[in-house]
Amino acid sequence: MRRTLISLCVLQAFSPFTWAEVAATEKASLELQATNVTGEADYETAQGPVQGYHATRSASATRTDTSIHETPQSISVVSRAVVEDIGATRLQDALDYAGGVGRANNFGGQGLTTFTVRGFTTGEFYRNGFPINRGYPNMPDANTIERLEVLRGPATMLYGRGDPGGTFNVVTKQPLAERTVTLGSQLNDQGMKRGTLDASGPLDEEGRLAYRLNVVGEGGDTFRDHVETERYGVTPVLTWQASDDTKVIFEGDFMRNNHPLDRGLTRFANQKGTPSRDTFWGDKDVGKLHNDNSMAQLRFEHLLNDNWTLGGGFQWLDGTLQGNAIEANSLAADGHTLNRNFNYRKLEWTDKDTQLNLTGHFSTGGFDHTLLTGVEFEDYDYKSIIQRSSAAYTSDIFNPVYGKPRPALTSTPTHDKENLKTYAAFVQDQVALTERLKVLAGARFERFEHQYETYVKGGQSWEASDNAVTPRVGVTYDLTDTLAVYADAARSFKPNTGASRDGAGFEPEKGKSYEMGIKWEGLDRQLSVDAAIYQIDKKNVLTTDPEDANYKVAAGQVRSRGFDLNVAGNLTPEWRVIGGYAYVDAEVTKDNTIRVGSPLANIPRNSFSLLNVYEFQDGRLKGLGLGAGAKYVDERAGQTSNTAFSMDAYTVVDLLGYYKVNDKVRLNLDVKNLFNRDFEEGAFGNFYAYPGAPRTVQVGIAYTL
Repeated sequence: MRRTLISLCVLQAFSPFTWAEVAATEKASLELQATNVTGEADYETAQGPVQGYHATRSASATRTDTSIHETPQSISVVSRAVVEDIGATRLQDALDYAGGVGRANNFGGQGLTTFTVRGFTTGEFYRNGFPINRGYPNMPDANTIERLEVLRGPATMLYGRGDPGGTFNVVTKQPLAERTVTLGSQLNDQGMKRGTLDASGPLDEEGRLAYRLNVVGEGGDTFRDHVETERYGVTPVLTWQASDDTKVIFEGDFMRNNHPLDRGLTRFANQKGTPSRDTFWGDKDVGKLHNDNSMAQLRFEHLLNDNWTLGGGFQWLDGTLQGNAIEANSLAADGHTLNRNFNYRKLEWTDKDTQLNLTGHFSTGGFDHTLLTGVEFEDYDYKSIIQRSSAAYTSDIFNPVYGKPRPALTSTPTHDKENLKTYAAFVQDQVALTERLKVLAGARFERFEHQYETYVKGGQSWEASDNAVTPRVGVTYDLTDTLAVYADAARSFKPNTGASRDGAGFEPEKGKSYEMGIKWEGLDRQLSVDAAIYQIDKKNVLTTDPEDANYKVAAGQVRSRGFDLNVAGNLTPEWRVIGGYAYVDAEVTKDNTIRVGSPLANIPRNSFSLLNVYEFQDGRLKGLGLGAGAKYVDERAGQTSNTAFSMDAYTVVDLLGYYKVNDKVRLNLDVKNLFNRDFEEGAFGNFYAYPGAPRTVQVGIAYTL
């Protein structure tokens, strides 16, 4: 097994930067955040650190620095404190306590996991407002997260094509005004070994040029038999205060993830029982898939005057997923012999996204306005080739046979390329009609041009283009200084892929959402509680063509409605909480083959999560933090079909503890899945379900130089 280490050479190379002196800054609006000795901000901005668990501002839902209390949409902010408290290593760990967010397809451990929000599966991930869910990207590492924001309901008006259930925006760590270097290490009893570096500080005497560098190396065994992983990442950030009015940010993220293709366990109808959760039906000698992703962002912000700001930037994504794998095809009549295929794939993608926004604050007609206008152009290229075997290549689901000779790759079912260009312009106005009544209204005008070309014999190439207008309107009214009610209506759209029977493209999926809710801030505005009811309808879902079952038509419809309740904040200076409850009724309302009323895959009717952490502030126990988290997920359908398998309900309890020895050393000890509950996280395709991890003990240390 390959050991993962953080090279001391990396630390040595950057050590001159870390000792640069900090100079005083004068203008706060665009300059580096003022920090105290712990690295926390003295005040909160929409992109900055959060004090404890309670965030008060966000830019994700409006693209402007707006109070969450005044935003007519349900928003959850998972702060860096949550990430550190639970010992998270992946973004999905942090989402467990976001409230109403469930897991779906994990892409065999390869890339960005899809989640469920408000009854729909979504993979809509953004990084500082730029899309990162193109191709098969790696899951953002927890070491780079400053705050993770969950937007419930459609966000198409601001972000473009997407699913109507929800959107995630990762706000990353930015350079600090004071020198700091933190080394970290995490180990667990399943075999994981992890090392991290987080270094930041100014690069010049005036403090106008600053950096932040996050490095991660991780690898080792997992609870799955013969599934070993490796993960390496480097994330540099440079900020340049070019003038008092202009700030430029360069951010990169370069990551490699080596992981066998591991779909989990099968759930065939004729299967005689369920194997142990650690059973792997691949082969330890086949090797790993290599997932390489590179990201570069160049962002800027320029104050035109006291009221108007010009901002935007450019993002470049480039990635590959390549290697050998084994996948199941079917189960023999005996109920235990698994038919498999050996395969090779090479997937490549590049995405270029350019954004330009203009934000203004002004008054007219006695009303205060925050006006946002923007344009965006995106150019996405993707090409793939997948080869598979056809000869017999079996195993046993209860007694896997490893080391069998690999059959030859005899077919190429996938060999294609595609290009998707998107042109968009949007406008949004936030108007204060009175001191208590505020209105948000906007619309996005978008055109997409989609080209697909296949080299497979008998395959169909196609072209599709369409225009979409996605409006949004919301109203917020403050009943008191701490209690507000709101209502919101929005639309979404997302292009369908594939060709119809006549060789043409499909109409895009279109959704509409209605939401009403309340927001309350209590305990001297240290605790936020919000509740909402909603209904989301989506049409043009692909379903079987009634004229030819080998093709699809965009004629299906689905609907989700429900209630969610979310809480986050600091009950006392020592006690902080985050979590939520969600009730979801999601079903098929129209389809050519699936029965109306069939539940949607991976959607629990009820789900609940709550994390409690208590940190002693004085006395002999000062610096000791103890916490417990609980997650309940109701029974779920494994697929949207007439013959869906079911995944049982489950409850998982986690314990955590940490001790701040002093200002420099932090120790942690966590026990995840305390009662060793056997459960399934989510399902994929027609017969795969991925098992959750067993009881896992994790220990770690963080040392700040």
